[in-house]
Amino acid sequence: MKFLEYTPLDSINDFLSHVNLGECTIKGKLEAYSCKHIGVDRKLSFSLEQEFLDYLGKSSDSDSPSSVEFLSSRSSRKTMIYLILTLSHMYPDYDFSAVHAHQFFREERWDSFRLIFDTYMFEAAKEWIEVNGGSPLLESLYKAIDELAECEIYSYNPDSDGDPFLERGAIWSFNFFFYNRKLKRVVSFRCCCLSKLAAEGFLTDELCDEEDGDIFDDMDI
Repeated sequence: MKFLEYTPLDSINDFLSHVNLGECTIKGKLEAYSCKHIGVDRKLSFSLEQEFLDYLGKSSDSDSPSSVEFLSSRSSRKTMIYLILTLSHMYPDYDFSAVHAHQFFREERWDSFRLIFDTYMFEAAKEWIEVNGGSPLLESLYKAIDELAECEIYSYNPDSDGDPFLERGAIWSFNFFFYNRKLKRVVSFRCCCLSKLAAEGFLTDELCDEEDGDIFDDMDI
């Protein structure tokens, strides 16, 4: 996957880098990738394909029917590999080779994404209008990825310990991928809402630990 410098996303990324909402902060980012394999992509892609085929060969009635059905299609397996490769490039220090198909959910319509966006980003959208005026945040987002208008939308719902974007004090987070099969491009969109109180408590804990360490360092044992 090759990272694409995509100017239309810049203004939204600047805004989402730090949205101050009083007791909480929203951080988000959009990134565009070409599905062209680079570096170790080919090796990981082959490994994932083999794992999916092994899973299908060993699948039983106890496995998720939706996962089995999804991975039975070569085209779907290819889509899954693209999404996992995108994650790997977004977070190069994490290993996503064990990600399961059921952790990705395809949103059937743009309206499904709009509902989730409006629910979580309501306050941020108001802040966008105050700061930027003009088009609403969702409309600006849609225009920015206009070339991906005819795309498939996937949400990624990892376990809490498998989400590198989920920081301490997180109230909520979401991860979406807009995949254009024709253009072979993926735009990732991740957002996380952090409690300032939790973050301040974390800093206080760190300071206490450091102070305790200083005290013990001065003691003769």
